Amino acid sequence: MNAKAIIKDRRFQYIIFGLILALVPVIQKAGMMKTSTVLILGSVLIYSIGTIGLDVLLGDSGLISLGTAGFMGLAAYVSAYCTTVKGLPFEVGAILAVGITVVIGALVGLISLRIQGIYLAIATLIIAEILLKTFKELVWFTNSYSGQKVAYPKLLGIFQLDRNSMYLFVVVVLIFLMIITENMKNSRSGRALNAIRRSEVAAQAMGVNLLKTRMIAFMYATTFAAIAGVLYGGLVNFVYPSTWILSLSLYFMAAVVIGGNRSIPGNILGSFVVFGLPDLVLKKLPVVSEMSGFTMIFTGVLIILIVLKYPNGLIHLPVQVISCLKKGSSRKGGEGIHE
Repeated sequence: MNAKAIIKDRRFQYIIFGLILALVPVIQKAGMMKTSTVLILGSVLIYSIGTIGLDVLLGDSGLISLGTAGFMGLAAYVSAYCTTVKGLPFEVGAILAVGITVVIGALVGLISLRIQGIYLAIATLIIAEILLKTFKELVWFTNSYSGQKVAYPKLLGIFQLDRNSMYLFVVVVLIFLMIITENMKNSRSGRALNAIRRSEVAAQAMGVNLLKTRMIAFMYATTFAAIAGVLYGGLVNFVYPSTWILSLSLYFMAAVVIGGNRSIPGNILGSFVVFGLPDLVLKKLPVVSEMSGFTMIFTGVLIILIVLKYPNGLIHLPVQVISCLKKGSSRKGGEGIHE
């Protein structure tokens, strides 16, 4: 493989993107960035993981889920309970958190065989609400409204992480999952998901196993949500029930739509716009910062504009602009020749 092919390879580009993200703690230590910025960017990257998983379900297979926040919260609480209350190693808590969440995701995948569309969205919403009620009422497990404290993890029982090193750990996990997802999209499973999205009848006629493929989609999405939940607890050091509400699941869907579905870079861009822009930019504006609920208004208006003007998402906006400019120049050239 020559140098040009390597540069064009998406996986190589993801690694370069990760190296750029890894410079954030260095910039912060140099005094060019606030300490809180590392936490905000780390949270955005964690939400990006959940967005990528949801896009596999929503964009690649055409299935709707409003349970991302609930699954993410469940994994965060399981990991926090294992490490904080029971004193288990971080790796054990993470495996248990992901495993339990994936089992529930598999059950939802079974439900999806019977219902789809808005009914599937309602079913996943009900599951998320049941989980939210559990977070509030199961005191011995979640510490209820008081929230559960979480310490920075110690990897392999040796490497004790702090805020900056935890941020770098999040970056490594994100880039690894981006590469895994890129490979999956180009694999047989990815093509099967795409076939189901286009037409379930045609997909079955081509030999695609509907049950197996839908189960893969839901388990993939819940796995990513669970990983995001585990990382969220480790970075923020606190898990609170009011975090895992319906609006968070809607924000995940907004990130997919705004950034561009079926596009990993689009998922990252959408997450930065939805989860990062309000804290990094909007809340620092003099008038906007005083307006309650402006973030939701901004996200809603942006979704409407994207759907109407750029249905493919912001990630494809530069291509569309260049295409329009080329068409405009070709028309002018044609008029000149005609004259």
